[in-house]
Amino acid sequence: MPFKDDFVWGAAAAAYQIEGAASVGGRKPSVWDDYCDRPDAVKQGHSGAVACDHYHRFEEDIALMGEIGLQAYRLSLAWPRILPDGTGAVNEEGLAFYDRLIDTLLANNITPWVTLYHWDFPSTVFQRGGWLNRESADWFAEYTDVVAKRLGDRVTNWMTLNEPQVYIDHGHRNAVHAPGLTLTTREQLLAGHHTLLAHGKAVQVLRASCSTPGRIGIAPVGQATIPATDSPEDYAAAEKVQKSVEFGNHFNNAWWFEPACLGHYPETGLKTYAEHMPEFPDSDFNTIKQPIDFVGLNIYQGGVVKAGADGEPEHVPHAVGHPITCFDWPVTPAALRWGPYWAHKHFGLPVVITENGLASMDWVGLDGRVRDGQRIDFTRQYLLELEKAIADGAEVDGYFHWSIMDNFEWGEGYTKRFGLIHVDYQTQTRTLKDSARWYRTIIESNGAKLAESPA
Repeated sequence: MPFKDDFVWGAAAAAYQIEGAASVGGRKPSVWDDYCDRPDAVKQGHSGAVACDHYHRFEEDIALMGEIGLQAYRLSLAWPRILPDGTGAVNEEGLAFYDRLIDTLLANNITPWVTLYHWDFPSTVFQRGGWLNRESADWFAEYTDVVAKRLGDRVTNWMTLNEPQVYIDHGHRNAVHAPGLTLTTREQLLAGHHTLLAHGKAVQVLRASCSTPGRIGIAPVGQATIPATDSPEDYAAAEKVQKSVEFGNHFNNAWWFEPACLGHYPETGLKTYAEHMPEFPDSDFNTIKQPIDFVGLNIYQGGVVKAGADGEPEHVPHAVGHPITCFDWPVTPAALRWGPYWAHKHFGLPVVITENGLASMDWVGLDGRVRDGQRIDFTRQYLLELEKAIADGAEVDGYFHWSIMDNFEWGEGYTKRFGLIHVDYQTQTRTLKDSARWYRTIIESNGAKLAESPA
């Protein structure tokens, strides 16, 4: 059996994408509320103000998670719901909501995996500089302490940050996400450095303030470089790319994992950014590098690499007509083999697939079913490749499908559907898709049913 007996099967979501209730219960705006208020910032003027109304419907949603047979649910907490101004006064009503959410999950035998930061930076402290302000790491530590002391008796699986590559690149470089900034390279690197510092301080706080010991990780985008063939030359070329840092491209593992896991920025990155590096004390790495228990990988796609005539890496373009998702992302199942393989090899920690899934065009049919066969086939193909990663020696502890339900897909608004559960945004009616029922069979068999073609 490729998946170990205690392998964790779950699904994931993020606060701003599903909760709604943006001005309810003492919550104040985040940078995403502000960004959605900008004309033409988000497709069709959509926002997360109502989203899936999970804030009011979480009990119904957790019951549906039970129908799917989820063992775990990866959720994020809304920082401005807990500390509306980012620091200072604590919002009891916000904490009470998360108390109820966590307790209901546990009552349904679903283990909560909590992400502290999934992009909803409080507007009040953003006005004080956001991640460009070195104090942001201390603001985040203060927020973490409040959360740890309140929820740390029941939550035992934590992630500090979700996809810093995305909110630094899309939010601070090209403005297609909140907070909608176009910073200089030096400023982008500074914001990224402070977010890594925040990670380290949050780990320290979780260790000190949770009353129940837990496992702590981080969940960046998982770069997955796929060798074009099994030749040693292509393998070496792919590994070289996997460890590289390309100028102006934040989507890599090395720049984000090496400080957190190894205590330094990668040499290749320091050379790439030699003229743009911000100043900071070397002692910061004593804070950034904290013992963590796993690395989370959000993997949707991967690039293929071969060794060129000189042995140097060459990117191999996908063939004309290569399958794509409704996000125009290439379908590359081998990404779920090579992403965890490289991460485990390079950093020596257990891996958890914290996100994997696809955007598809799903609707409720005349018979009341949502027939999303492509999602079933996509997930099956990727999980079969994850089995290969495990067979190759990668230690993989769990898999979280993105996402539990259709939701607000950031700059794309509600035009992309990733969920196992269909959401009618006008009525808030939930409908289990065919993929949800199929996923239940995978969970119940601990992956053994992957060998069988779906009916």
